[in-house]
Amino acid sequence: MRHYVLPSLIALLLLVPGPINARTTLITGGHLFDGRSELRVENPGILIQRGRILAVGQGSDRIENAKRIRLEYDQTILPGFIDLHAHYHVDLFQAGRVDETEAYPLMFLGNGVTTTFPGGEKQPEKMRALRLAINRGERIGPRILNSGPYFGSARPGWEADRSAGSIHQEVHQLAEQGTAGFKAKNPTRDELAALIDAAHQQGLTVTGHLNSGVGDSVNPKDAILMGIDRVEHFLGGDTLKEDRHAYLSWKHVDTDSKAFRDIVDLYIDHGVYFSATLAAFGAFGQTDSPVFEDFADEQRFLTDYAREHHQPREADDFTELADILYWVKKDTLKAFYDAGGGHLITLSTDHPFWGEYTSPFYIHREMQAMVRAGLPEHAVLRIATLNSARAIGMGDQLGSIEPGKWADLVIVDGNPLEDITHTRNVRHVMKAGQWHNAEDLIRQAEGRIGPRSEEGRSYWMPRANEAEE
Repeated sequence: MRHYVLPSLIALLLLVPGPINARTTLITGGHLFDGRSELRVENPGILIQRGRILAVGQGSDRIENAKRIRLEYDQTILPGFIDLHAHYHVDLFQAGRVDETEAYPLMFLGNGVTTTFPGGEKQPEKMRALRLAINRGERIGPRILNSGPYFGSARPGWEADRSAGSIHQEVHQLAEQGTAGFKAKNPTRDELAALIDAAHQQGLTVTGHLNSGVGDSVNPKDAILMGIDRVEHFLGGDTLKEDRHAYLSWKHVDTDSKAFRDIVDLYIDHGVYFSATLAAFGAFGQTDSPVFEDFADEQRFLTDYAREHHQPREADDFTELADILYWVKKDTLKAFYDAGGGHLITLSTDHPFWGEYTSPFYIHREMQAMVRAGLPEHAVLRIATLNSARAIGMGDQLGSIEPGKWADLVIVDGNPLEDITHTRNVRHVMKAGQWHNAEDLIRQAEGRIGPRSEEGRSYWMPRANEAEE
């Protein structure tokens, strides 16, 4: 399995967690799921100093003047959640996406998401500025692992048949700016090969939204042999027909077939991670499932103007297919897990906001969808924490509650190992030793998404602006 060590300068840029609480903190009471075990146990005490976990259990009470936080007995401490496809994208008027950076940082953190990899940024400079502002302590939000723009034809203005040299040059520039990894979306074979080579030279990972191999697209099977680190949405391989789009083949996948077993074995043999994005397809398909029952009034985060005038996504040609794929993808994820791929599954939400479901709350829908697919709760919690940390090359820093790692913690009411929906009951969040009240974070985000009047509407309509130009 691949293991990446970030170059020292890049590591410094990425891992600076923002202002560090120098005071020592001792958290006692409640219960603990550390991300490594399958068990929830009584909290033996967690000692935190300068943003890192100093001790768990033995030795945690050795500093007498520590600030003490006592939790309720029924509360559970979890590692901070990591979303490896955390879109900040918003499309309120069906006129193109922009990255939302005012409310979303508060909302992600308030939902227990302490680390986000956006998985393709519409406005990379804006997202980079947000990361730097959070790191300087000027803004409150999760750790942002910038992805930069898409590499492939999904990027507006992408030049066809880009040379390997130009891709290497752009990757080098983005890495110098602190980009943490890269996303290929609809690349050609040559483009993907160049991206993987350039990223690995920088010690960084590549994830891919790929296709069946139709035309000059790339099947995940070929991408794995090229050395890709993560694949999104569907496993691929010979289960896909090269004369049609991947989604049209995947809805007929047979999990008992040799082709399916072969592609699963390829992932496991090469240590390639897989992001299923179950709930996103349920939303695209407007699926009738308990996963999509309202548990938060997410419209309250819109401005008054946006709440009145936004245009939710309507059903289209993809809606029926996405609904079919949601149920098929649940079966294939369970088959992948049962075949021994559980340690390679990551948590990715991939849900742009059209005025109904917001991306920061989607972490809980994705975990619930995984459990409803048949994965055990402890495995899903590990997917949302340690698996995802390892997949981005940060397993030594994040993903579990153990000495030496950043103090990223989520405190929820209840026991999510018995009922995964208890992850929704976030009460407190700690990111690199900074303690936050989740309700306060969520309250601060209310009424901030979208324009406040007709005069501000044009910013949120990039396609219309491009047409005018």
